[in-house]
Amino acid sequence: MSQPVNDPANPRSDSDQCNDNDSRTDLEQQVSDRERRKIEARNQQNRTIWFGLGTFGLVGWSITIPALIGIALGAWIDSRMPSRFSWTLMLMFLGTGLGCLNAWRWVSRESQPDQEN
Repeated sequence: MSQPVNDPANPRSDSDQCNDNDSRTDLEQQVSDRERRKIEARNQQNRTIWFGLGTFGLVGWSITIPALIGIALGAWIDSRMPSRFSWTLMLMFLGTGLGCLNAWRWVSRESQPDQEN
């Protein structure tokens, strides 16, 4: 077993390097656990109607929340600074668009097969 080399360009002590290794081990363990749970969930064949409804609800809320935030912000701007353009409508469409992008990204990420090396 080799001893760590004291590199003058890297003034960190051996104990710092040991702490980094512990952190990496913890991070690796967390990533491993998360990947294992994800694979187990994808391999589960007995998905019920409730699973589909839950996914449907998650996608729906990911679109609805940004749209409602846009409506609230637009209504506030319209009440403070009246103009010939409706900030409520513009921000509602912006929020809906952002929500759709978010939902699309989530669904595409969840539907991709796991990358195995």
